[in-house]
Amino acid sequence: MSEEMKNGALDWNDTIETDDQEYVIIPEGEYLFTVKSFERGRYKGGEKIPACNEAVLKLEITTKDGPVTIMDRLKLHKSMEWKLSQFFRAIGQKKHGEKLVMDWNKVPGAVGRVKLKPRKYKKDDGTEGTTNNIDKYLDYDADKMMIADEPVEGDLPWGDEA
Repeated sequence: MSEEMKNGALDWNDTIETDDQEYVIIPEGEYLFTVKSFERGRYKGGEKIPACNEAVLKLEITTKDGPVTIMDRLKLHKSMEWKLSQFFRAIGQKKHGEKLVMDWNKVPGAVGRVKLKPRKYKKDDGTEGTTNNIDKYLDYDADKMMIADEPVEGDLPWGDEA
């Protein structure tokens, strides 16, 4: 396998197999997640937030029907510091009231909890669509990190003291 293929890029003569992937809308509720990947990106700016760095996260959400992958983009801007704090509290790197130097190297593989709420939006063609929307990242709680009475695998933030 070529180096490009490992990163997801396809070569002109690579073999393809995967057909349509159904986009699954997850019902509103609280779910466990694992950060499957993190990429450094750049937000071009908009009405409320100027151009700034952004973290592009791929989260695997654990549902009773199996895993679903969703994306989230965290803007590295002072006006969004509250959401960055929410995220880092959710994966156990930060506690309320404490300062934190964000350690993005520990983000891939981290586990946490999130509240999802489907959101309606208008597509480019004028029709209405629905997407999985992260309403809130929930503070890390070791007692809630279980799926069917099995612990969630991944980097747990406080080791044995949790």
